[in-house]
Amino acid sequence: MELRQFLAVVVHSTSERVLGGLDPEQRAAVTAPAGPVCVLAGAGTGKTRAVTSRIAHRSLRGEISPRHVLAVTFTARAAAEMRSRLTALGVPGVQARTFHAAALRQVRYFAPRLLAGRAMPELLDSKVRLVTLAATRVGLRADRAAARDLAGEIEWAKSSLVEPGEYVVAAAKALRDTPHEPARVAEVFAAYEKLKRSGGVIDFEDMLRAAVWGIEEHPDVAEQIRAQYRHFVVDEYQDVNPLQQRLLEVWLGGRDDLTVVGDASQTIYSFTGATSAYLIDFPRRHRGATVVRLVRDYRSTPQVVGLANAVISQARGAEARLRLELVGQRPPGPEPELRIFTDEPAEAAAVAARCRALVDAGTPAREIAVLFRTNAQSEAYEKALTEVGVPYVVQGAERFFERAEVRQAMVALRAATRSIPARTPLPAAVVEALAAVGWTPDAPPAGGAAREQWEALAALVQLAGDYAGSQLLPIGEAATVERPVSLADFTDELARRAAAQHVPTVDGVTLASLHSAKGLEWDAVFLVGLAEGTLPTSYARTPGQVEEERRLLYVGVTRAREWLWLSYASARSPGGRARRPSRFLPQLDRSGGGERAGGPARRPAERRRVQVVSCRVCGATLLAGGDRKLGRCLTCPSDIDDELHERLREWRQRVAGAQRVPGYVVFTDATLVALAERRPTRAEELIAIAGIGPRKLGLYGEAVLALVGGAAVDEICPQKSF
Repeated sequence: MELRQFLAVVVHSTSERVLGGLDPEQRAAVTAPAGPVCVLAGAGTGKTRAVTSRIAHRSLRGEISPRHVLAVTFTARAAAEMRSRLTALGVPGVQARTFHAAALRQVRYFAPRLLAGRAMPELLDSKVRLVTLAATRVGLRADRAAARDLAGEIEWAKSSLVEPGEYVVAAAKALRDTPHEPARVAEVFAAYEKLKRSGGVIDFEDMLRAAVWGIEEHPDVAEQIRAQYRHFVVDEYQDVNPLQQRLLEVWLGGRDDLTVVGDASQTIYSFTGATSAYLIDFPRRHRGATVVRLVRDYRSTPQVVGLANAVISQARGAEARLRLELVGQRPPGPEPELRIFTDEPAEAAAVAARCRALVDAGTPAREIAVLFRTNAQSEAYEKALTEVGVPYVVQGAERFFERAEVRQAMVALRAATRSIPARTPLPAAVVEALAAVGWTPDAPPAGGAAREQWEALAALVQLAGDYAGSQLLPIGEAATVERPVSLADFTDELARRAAAQHVPTVDGVTLASLHSAKGLEWDAVFLVGLAEGTLPTSYARTPGQVEEERRLLYVGVTRAREWLWLSYASARSPGGRARRPSRFLPQLDRSGGGERAGGPARRPAERRRVQVVSCRVCGATLLAGGDRKLGRCLTCPSDIDDELHERLREWRQRVAGAQRVPGYVVFTDATLVALAERRPTRAEELIAIAGIGPRKLGLYGEAVLALVGGAAVDEICPQKSF
């Protein structure tokens, strides 16, 4: 055999090894021709395997050289994983980096040329200190939380290619929830830029801009970079912001050997400037692009996949155009559970008890996660897990009692024990004490960090109410008057909780916000606090913001491999104001709920199978019983057949009269309206209407279907029979 033939056989054998085990869609992504390729990859569908196999396949076939590939990710962890897989596939040497790492490497390398021998400016690792100084310069007082929010706005503006003079208009167009009046934010932005220049420092956005400028304004730099990098892969493309897209475009320099991977249904960072528009518009921007959809889910059981599909099937907006319906590939598992509890302490106690049971049954604690919408929700679960002896770790945030504002508040509470009268009701005493750190029970401030800080202190007030309600101390055995819990008692309780929850842990249940859980997965996942006002948050006011909240729940559901629990509490605290379940939740096939853990006459919460009921007009998930019976929102237009409705009413009257029961025992008014609107023609359609079960189908199904088909009431039940 000639050497050329031998090498061809080796290359063919090696490339077939790379393709081995890929499903048809993954194989299509791997073997797609050179040029623009868009891989729409659902959660758990093996996107990293697909893109690394594509790079390896093309490299081993001699189409590309690994050293000419730049694979861009959004986390250093993802970049390391990509490099590791490529090395295992026999293709070392590919540059896999985050946008920032790639840009920093290029700017540092070309700095002598770009800066004419001057030293490269120092890179700020945080904007907060300089933003605080900038706010002071323009007469705006900003504590650390306010400074973080201002820094976030500046980062959004710079990532969106917005200059200080353009900020006010841009913020209004983007419907930004600004931490201060937009004009004041613009002043801080401008002052921050001046301080940066005078101090000879740059931030991360400046560094990305410097990379863009170096290529656009220096042809020799552009030529060298484009000679080095000829083939590009971008992971999580739905999270790209305008500045990163601009950098990608100058890297490409008009070339089109670009593979992007993304999932529009996992777009959850738009508040930072990320936009799925580039993913959505990819086929339009790149004519002739190959688009491949990965829908086979290898992570989760079919039951979890089915719930994920149900949640995202109601999505609206631009992202919904690229919605993927996943197909579970794993063996069947347990049905997701949906639980309702009387209050949040009961919910946390039940979650902790189930975690304890899972660990005792052999599930490693590190394979369990409790996911919530905001970090302020973690305290209840930290406490509950501590009480049942289950270790935990907090992902992407400090433990509740380690947060700076909570530590500061505890100092203020201890100081207030000397000045606030002992008989002051505990919640009132806590509110009064927290005034010393600037907290008021009014509406929370705008801005994410300031709002989160406010909510953490609000959680302390809530704890005070719960503690006062459960810890009333009798004066004596024969006394009928009870002494309220004092502020000193409460500070002792907080110190006890802080000590218990500060025990360091290495391997434990993960407590994480939904945002910080993205990209991770566990065997068992608890999605908690799924009530209106929390998910979606009450701050989600526009349709786009609400849809992003829906996608957050979708991300949470798709983190579970085998076992999934969804829950919410009917009230925040015992006896508190009733709350509605999240509008994104699937429906239950029977009513009922869990009892408060530890309460009198305690019984376990019932396990329920999830059943989604959607409005046939607008597609929204229906929650209220009447809405589900009708099959539409009460506010959506009715398409009732009035003549059929009248015949159904007359028929019900005759049947109820013959049976000597009220009419609603046969069918309720809402069921009659649903029948006259939906006009079922088969038993399957009839039983799909809430309120019509197998028994009523057997009793009345034939008659109802005949009426829908046009039969007169006298044909079905002649008057003389009654």
